Amino acid sequence: MPATLDTLVLATRNPGKVRELRDLFASAGVDIVGIDDLRPDTPEPDEGASSFAENATLKARAYAAATALPCLADDSGLEVDALLGAPGVVSSHYAWDGQTTGEPASLSRVQRDARNTERLLAELDGAPPDQRAARFVCVMVLVAGDDVLATARGTFEGRIGQPPHVPRGEHGFGYDPVFLVAPHFERTSAELSPDEKNAHSHRGEAARQMLDHLRTLRA
Repeated sequence: MPATLDTLVLATRNPGKVRELRDLFASAGVDIVGIDDLRPDTPEPDEGASSFAENATLKARAYAAATALPCLADDSGLEVDALLGAPGVVSSHYAWDGQTTGEPASLSRVQRDARNTERLLAELDGAPPDQRAARFVCVMVLVAGDDVLATARGTFEGRIGQPPHVPRGEHGFGYDPVFLVAPHFERTSAELSPDEKNAHSHRGEAARQMLDHLRTLRA
């Protein structure tokens, strides 16, 4: 185990995730550092695993090795019941069936988000509200060296809204503007303030579990 877990490298280049987790972990005195703040030249590991947990572990080990620091990785995505759990582990590149090279590599994150959302809404076209149940899933893995120190899993229940009522909202990223938050389904995840989202989201739930693990590891 490392001598200190006061600073953790976050294994993502997604600035939205960095902001969310930095805020969540600050209350416990844990400093979250994005991989681009330390090693922007570090190549992204292949996330070809079939589960969120496996992908998170791959990322955490790769970036822990690259930085020689404890690394926290999360893998997250959207599961839609009517699509048998899709987009799932390929949520960030759903428009390309998970392919990360070629066209998706040439697009900005905002552009990829738009294309992914476009495909999702097209596949649910005509489905009534009771057939649009969905959830965000987040699995976090904390690694030091090659050792997995802790894992956590959170979910965020809701359903996919119907155009023209979605997309809407100025916060969040990814599928947030089309995800109606349970149980009332009145606001999208992108309409929640950062504090509200952290209090209820899949990433917030997983982060609170991970903070409990960290308190035990640091005791």
